[in-house]
Amino acid sequence: MAFRLGVDVGGTFTDILLINEATGETHRYKTASTPEDQSIGVLHGIEQACRAAGVPTSEVTEVLHGTTVATNAILEHKGARVGLVTTKGFRQVLQIARSFVPGGLAGWIIWPKPEPLADLEDTVEVNERVTTSGEVRIELDDDDVRTQLRKLRKRGIEALSISLINSYANASHEARIAELAAEELPGVPVSVSSVVLPELREYERTITTVANAYVQGQVSRYVGNLEDKLMAAGIEGHLSILRSDGGLVSGKVAADNPVSLLLSGPAGGVTGAVWAAEQAGFKNLLTFDMGGTSTDVALVQDLTPRIGRETTVGDLTVRATSVDVRTVGAGGGSIAHVPQLTGALRVGPQSAGAVPGPASYAKGGSEPTVTDANVVLGFLPSQLAGGEIGLDVEAAGTAVKAIAEAIGLDGVESAAEGIIDIVNENIYGALKLVSTQQGFDPRDFALVAFGGAGPLHANALGKLTGAWPVIIPPSPGVLCAYGDATTSLRDESARTLVRRFSELDDAQVRGVLEDLAATAKESLLAAGLAEEDLTVTYSADLRYHGQGFEIPIPVDLRTFRDSGDDGGLTALRASFDTEHERLFAFLLDNEHELVTARATVSGPRPQVASVTLDAGPADPLPALRSTHSIFVGGEHHEASIYDRHLLKAGNVITGPAVVAEMDSTTLVLPGHAATVHHHGSLLIRPIENDAAATTSED
Repeated sequence: MAFRLGVDVGGTFTDILLINEATGETHRYKTASTPEDQSIGVLHGIEQACRAAGVPTSEVTEVLHGTTVATNAILEHKGARVGLVTTKGFRQVLQIARSFVPGGLAGWIIWPKPEPLADLEDTVEVNERVTTSGEVRIELDDDDVRTQLRKLRKRGIEALSISLINSYANASHEARIAELAAEELPGVPVSVSSVVLPELREYERTITTVANAYVQGQVSRYVGNLEDKLMAAGIEGHLSILRSDGGLVSGKVAADNPVSLLLSGPAGGVTGAVWAAEQAGFKNLLTFDMGGTSTDVALVQDLTPRIGRETTVGDLTVRATSVDVRTVGAGGGSIAHVPQLTGALRVGPQSAGAVPGPASYAKGGSEPTVTDANVVLGFLPSQLAGGEIGLDVEAAGTAVKAIAEAIGLDGVESAAEGIIDIVNENIYGALKLVSTQQGFDPRDFALVAFGGAGPLHANALGKLTGAWPVIIPPSPGVLCAYGDATTSLRDESARTLVRRFSELDDAQVRGVLEDLAATAKESLLAAGLAEEDLTVTYSADLRYHGQGFEIPIPVDLRTFRDSGDDGGLTALRASFDTEHERLFAFLLDNEHELVTARATVSGPRPQVASVTLDAGPADPLPALRSTHSIFVGGEHHEASIYDRHLLKAGNVITGPAVVAEMDSTTLVLPGHAATVHHHGSLLIRPIENDAAATTSED
C-alpha cells in the first residue's frame, strides 16, 4: 500500500495526517511543536502516527510539509547577516523604501519604522547601468565587482543578495556578479533578483531578494536536516514543501527560493478547506483557521482561492505570490489582559504558545487565555490531542478569575464569556477584510472552520457574518496537513513588459505566455512529472496608463490567436474594466497597459479517495456520551456531548451540544443544528433555516 503524509507545523501544535491513497482512510496525530527545532516535533509526530496506524514507515511514499521556518525567521529577526550589491547611486534603496503612512489618522506618529534586512554598512555599489529596454549603457567592471565583494567578505556577511537597477530587462550583469561571488565568497548562498523576482520596481524587487537571502540559510539547513532524519527513520518518500500560493515544490527548490514559503502554513489550510467544501458541495467559501497562536482567514470563489501578489509577515511586505490570507493575533493561546491605562478587557495578540501554554495545560502557564475561557464555560473536554494534553479546570478558573476581578465582574463565567466575545469580534474583523472590504457579501459564502480552536468559535462567527452553512470538515484540527497532502506541485514564471495595448497584438502576447509556460514547466519536469499531466494557467498584471498600481487578471490563452488580431487583448481589456469597477466603482478613459505577464504550471492533483459515512437516522443517540453544563448567553444550559467518530450520515445534532474528537471540539449553540454530511463534514445552520436548507451539499 502507498501512503501520503501531510505535516503542518503551527505555533502550538504539529499536525500529522497519514492518508491511505487507495481507500482514503486517514490516521492523525497531534503533538506539541518544538520551536527550538521543528524537525523534532515533526519526526515524533510521524513516528507516532505510523505506529498508531500499524503502517511501516517504508510505505510512506510522499511527505508533504507546510512549514513556518521562513516565517519565524522574519518574525523573530533570526535570519542571516545579508550583504547587498546594487547599482551605483542606489545604495540606499532599502532605506528610502516605498512611501507609506501606516494606520489611521496620525498613525505614523507612533509607528516605529522597521529596520531593513540588509544594513547600509553591508550594502555596496557597482558601476554598471542597464536601461528599461535591456540596453547596456555602462558595462560591468569585474575588478570593481571583486573589490566590492571583498569588502562584504571582511564585513562577515552570511548571505549575499544581488539587485541591480532594471535587471528584470537584462540579467547578464547580475549573472556575472553571481559567478564572481562564487569565487570571492565561497560557501555564501547567493540570491539574484532577476531569478527571485524578474519584475520592475527596484524597491520591491530588492526587498524580496534580500528577504530570500535572509531566510535561505535557515530553510536550507532545516530541509536538509529533516531529509536526513526522515531517511534515518526509514522514510524514503519524496519531501515536498508547500508554497505560499498553495502549490508544492521539492525540498531543493524550496531551499533555493524560500521567500515563496512565507505563508506556507496558512496556504495549506486554505487548500484543505477547498477540498472539504468541494466534498460537501459548496464552491464559494470563507475559510477560518484558528490555531493556538493566530487565526488566518481567506476567501475562495468557485473553489479558487484569491491570490495576491504580495506577502506580508510582521512589518515585512515582499512581492511574492500567495493566497490572500489575513492574519489576526487571536488563537487558543491568546492572552486576556486588562491594561491599567484603560481598564478595558483586551485579548491578544500576545500568546502563551506551546510553552508555557494556557493555564489549563498545567505546564507552567498562569495567564488567562482563550482556551482557559473555553474550559471555564464548559466547551472543552478534559483532554486534548487524543489524551496527550490534559486540562486543569481549576487552574483555568483561577486564571480567568483574575480578569473578573480586574473588570469588576462577580462571576468568573461572565469574564470568560467576555473573553470569547472579544476574540470572536477580532476574528470577525479579519473576515470583513477579505469579504466586505473586497466587495463581497459574506452571506453569499459558506464558512469553513478548522484548526484546533476554529470549530469552538465557528457557530458564533456564522451568526456574526451571516455565512451559512458553517462547515466543520472531518479532522478539522489537522486540516492544514490534509491540505498539504492533497495539493499538487506548482511553479511559475513571470516577465515584465510595461507595454500599452496599442503596442501589442495577440501573437506577441501569446508568444510571451508560451515562453513563460515553458520556463515554469522545467522544475516540474525535473521532478519526474510527464508534460501531458501538467496544467498551465496564465495571468497578467494590468493598469490604466499612468496608474501607479496593477490588478492581476486571469488570461485565457485560447482567446490569443497567432494571426495577430486583437481578440485576446479585447477580452483582457473587458476583464480588467469589470474588476476595476468592482474594486473601485469607476472606470477611466486612459489606455490599458500590460505590466507583467505570468504563467503558472501545476502537476496533477493526487487522487485521494474520500471517506463516505454509513447512513443513519436523524437522531444521533448512539453517539451521545453524556450531558454537561455549559454557559452561553449569560446563563447555564445542559448540553449533549457527542463522539464524532460514532456519528452517521444524516444525523442531526441540535444545540446546545458539544461534538468531541481527537484533534478538535465543535460547539453547536442553542437555536442551531448540525447535520452530518455523508462525506463527514458537520453543516451548522440556524434551526429555522435547517429544514428548508437542502442546498447542493448532496
